[in-house]
Amino acid sequence: MRQIILDTETTGLRVEDGNRILEIAAVEMISRKLSPPENHFHRYINPERDSEEGALRIHGLTTEFLSAYPVFADIVDEFLEFIRGAELIIHNAPFDVGFLNAELRRLGRGTIHDYVAGIIDTLAEAKELFPGKRNNLDALCDRYEIDRSNRVLHGALIDCELLSEVYLAMTRGQDSLAIDLGLSDEDEAGGPGAHGRRHQGSLRVIAPSTEELAEHVAYLDQLDRALKGTCLWRQLEPANESAA
Repeated sequence: MRQIILDTETTGLRVEDGNRILEIAAVEMISRKLSPPENHFHRYINPERDSEEGALRIHGLTTEFLSAYPVFADIVDEFLEFIRGAELIIHNAPFDVGFLNAELRRLGRGTIHDYVAGIIDTLAEAKELFPGKRNNLDALCDRYEIDRSNRVLHGALIDCELLSEVYLAMTRGQDSLAIDLGLSDEDEAGGPGAHGRRHQGSLRVIAPSTEELAEHVAYLDQLDRALKGTCLWRQLEPANESAA
């Protein structure tokens, strides 16, 4: 599956006030593996207006700096081709989608949903995982022990890179069984002969090594720290041991 972690920086918080996009970054991930940097998309954009004071303090991109860059209309085709058919991963998706749709409407290009397979809002997912807690990108990086020391100002590209790590940490363990078993795409999709290959012979059980057991314990410790409590696996451990 091709996924795109996407972020924008804007001249202000409200698209209704005529604020515009001034930076877009889109980081490609295929089958939960980040593509090399040369396969990512990152553009500064001349928004044709000044940034609001509060927004300027966040991103630090001045009108003078941005005046040397193309306007959105000049990069729209390249951008839409890059994201076409992918699933977008965005933190607080309604914000970025609202600004992207406003830019596309100005050019008569429909909406972002016309070009992508779907959109995942990691803020909404984080709120389900950690209700009542702070779930902005900084808080999630701290919760998952992701280094954000290079993030002095908000920037679309570095925010995408951090969000990619947050997303992989949030969704760890949700990989398909086919990946774990090393099945091909045909097997996973139920292609010809897949059923027979899955069930041929008896299942070979390999006991974990001491090193693997230690890694498992370390992973559970990480989950406990992120949850600030006891993860479900450890709550079920007594039942698992008694059933053994």
